[in-house]
Amino acid sequence: MTSGQLEVERKFEAGPDVVLPDLTGVGGVAAVGDVVTHDLDATYWDTPDLRLARARVTLRRRTGGTDAGWHLKLPTAAAGSRREIHAPLGVRRTQVPRAVTEPVTAVLRGVRPGPVATLRTTRQVTPLLDDGGRVLAEVAADTVTGTALAAEDGGAATTTTWREVEVELVEGDEALLDAVTAALADAGIRPSDVPSKLSRVLADRLAALAPAPLRPPAPDAEDGGRRAKKGGKGRKRDRGGPTAADVVLAALRTQARALQTADIAVRTGDPEGVHDLRVACRRLRSILAAFRPVLDRTATDPVRDELRWIGAELSGARDGEVALEHLRAVVAEQPVELVRGPVAARLRSTEVADVERGRKAAVRALSDRRHLALLDSLDALLADPPLAAAAGEPAHAVLADAVKRAGKRLTARIDEAREREAVDPGAHQEDTEHALHEARKAAKRVRYTAEVAAPVLGAPAEALVTCTKQVQDVLGEAQDTVVTRAWCLRLATAAVGAGEDTFTYGRLHSLEEARAEHADQAFWVLEPGLRAAVKAAARA
Repeated sequence: MTSGQLEVERKFEAGPDVVLPDLTGVGGVAAVGDVVTHDLDATYWDTPDLRLARARVTLRRRTGGTDAGWHLKLPTAAAGSRREIHAPLGVRRTQVPRAVTEPVTAVLRGVRPGPVATLRTTRQVTPLLDDGGRVLAEVAADTVTGTALAAEDGGAATTTTWREVEVELVEGDEALLDAVTAALADAGIRPSDVPSKLSRVLADRLAALAPAPLRPPAPDAEDGGRRAKKGGKGRKRDRGGPTAADVVLAALRTQARALQTADIAVRTGDPEGVHDLRVACRRLRSILAAFRPVLDRTATDPVRDELRWIGAELSGARDGEVALEHLRAVVAEQPVELVRGPVAARLRSTEVADVERGRKAAVRALSDRRHLALLDSLDALLADPPLAAAAGEPAHAVLADAVKRAGKRLTARIDEAREREAVDPGAHQEDTEHALHEARKAAKRVRYTAEVAAPVLGAPAEALVTCTKQVQDVLGEAQDTVVTRAWCLRLATAAVGAGEDTFTYGRLHSLEEARAEHADQAFWVLEPGLRAAVKAAARA
């Protein structure tokens, strides 16, 4: 049996002579409890290429202390926090329980982990109490001896000894963490730059596995430098700044990590996991499409196709839940006399069933070998990038061109939507909704392209990101009503079959139509500013 919890902690460097200050009175701490000492022995497990550590995942078997057992620590979207899954020690020291490795299936991908390091820790734990005796946080002063075991490809084991301090929240909050951090800083105890004990022990091996420097193709004499002009329109090369490939590949690595983190979230039941995974897929697809002059599309288009596939497989796993949750909120706001029949109960039971269907669909999709093959393809692409002609060009020119191309596509979609509305909005409602949905998707691509470009293009790209976020929200609300209206019709049909009053479902449908109209109007108010922001970023 496994259990899990969210771990929120901060790590600090501590020299051999550092003494913890008295934290009484800091951030609501009324008293400091007695110090308890634990001797901890842990063996850390990973693959030969340290894929767990590189994914910010920690797997260990630990004895001693109050939580002996198998521990799997997983990254979360929140900085300074990790989700931790526990399983009992069991009788087998050399076999990791399947329940512990299942959440990281997408990281391991069939490779069995083995011992890579051992840590022996003498831990002195000091509880921080409130005036009622509750434990707000625990401060652990650790003396650690870590050994990196010999790798399979040779090399000797290496041992490191150090001291550090950890502050972990129990029933306290972030404000307490901030106050304790300040008090420790006053005592000369600074936040650590090392994310975990394991990363410190395996630092040399992890550094050796870091991506190699890029060597983008240079223009040759035969083409007369035409490649240099293709990505940068003849602008002079700035050899001191980043190349287009530097920026684009950094963005792809970030989204590949986000995809892997979201995969873990889905497998561990995080309600936002499916949404986060779909967003990561969309961002990856947009980056690969927007920067085809940087990465050869013959290699990247198949990856985009697979990203589209997994996104489509997960499309129904969250949309229904969001739509039904919204309708339930609307019903709760209605006057009692306008809610006829068991509307709230039907919405709730339908949502529960839809969530379960979505969960099963997501699990099936992530269990498909095709999904794991996609992750392998992404890793291969990042390990050996298929660089195209503009890869070695100065980033500024290539990024500005990408924003300009994405902006042209967006304005074309907006013009199509305007033409649809001009014909007869009432007679061609579905066509208009489709055109605005296409404009929304084009706005997403502009946003994702501008986000990649913002560190280089600066304020104009940042302003474009802000503007496209607003447009995305407004058109997203309009698209949401397409889903909610469809649900209203389905629910009304089911209610008719059960002999229930359907008045309220018709009212809900009408309210959603009004919401869609309001969202459309809001978009056209934003549209002139959007066009201006696109032009400004393209000229940056």
